[in-house]
Amino acid sequence: MDGVLLRGKNPLPAAKEALSILDGNNKLGLKIPFILLTNGGGVSEAERCRKLSSQLGVQIHPNQFIQAHTVLQSIVHKYADVPILVLGGKGDILRRAAEGYGFQKVYTTLDIVVWNPSIWPFHDLTQEERASVRPTDFSKTQFGAIFVFHDPRNWALDIQIMCDVIQGTIGGSHGTNHARKPVDLVFCNPDLIWQSDFEAPRMGQGAFRVAFQAVFQSLTGSTYPYIQYGKPTEATYNFAEMMLKHRLQSVSKPILYMVGDNPESDIAGANTAGWKSILVHTGVYDPHRGPPSHQPTHQAEDVAEAVRWALEQEFCS
Repeated sequence: MDGVLLRGKNPLPAAKEALSILDGNNKLGLKIPFILLTNGGGVSEAERCRKLSSQLGVQIHPNQFIQAHTVLQSIVHKYADVPILVLGGKGDILRRAAEGYGFQKVYTTLDIVVWNPSIWPFHDLTQEERASVRPTDFSKTQFGAIFVFHDPRNWALDIQIMCDVIQGTIGGSHGTNHARKPVDLVFCNPDLIWQSDFEAPRMGQGAFRVAFQAVFQSLTGSTYPYIQYGKPTEATYNFAEMMLKHRLQSVSKPILYMVGDNPESDIAGANTAGWKSILVHTGVYDPHRGPPSHQPTHQAEDVAEAVRWALEQEFCS
């Protein structure tokens, strides 16, 4: 959505027009089902939809909104009763989001720092952070997985604790690593950069993954295996297609369009999934810097132009 509907906290000029067209304000008077698929996150889907509805002036429901970590709902059964470490976001907001998905034993890196401040002595918790922690004895808490839900706020702290958990320094298994089950590592957003309201793209969760792997390899001699979700992964597009088809139950073989600003995530993922793809020029991709790394079905100046073009292909040809 960032770079397509929004720039930072502000709607892009064409956003409301595009959503109005989809809502039936078009020549055919048809309401076109759509979902919003983003590599962003950091809060619950319900909270984000309330904010988006206010920003865009259109009611957005959770069943038409997928953020980077929404897909984790499909794997909760594997970790429901297993201690997991959740990274990213502010305070315990993502703890609550994870518990809303069905995870039952959810901890944050701040919980661990409060348990033993010497783990990372360079961060003094604020009063707000202290209010969010869940006091726990981590000496015997063996984590089953680490989930990077959203962009971490303190890379150094989080990378240190990730390394400690994976290597068994935290969890009561240090020195008996041969008997430990490996900790699963899951990233929800592969984007190296993303478009905020700053003039140049900002580093995203993909950059954090690169930083973690560089440190881990320097410590151990090898990178750590991980699972990747988010655009352009097959799992995320399959999840999105399932949600779209649920909204299109009366259509046997719907034609799906992706409108995005990032060739590496939006266009690559849509092309691989067999969707039609439209690349807009309001976000990460800058046409003045050369052709896109992944070729879209069509390019448009903004999301309103993209929606109009898609409707023309389906109803005016």
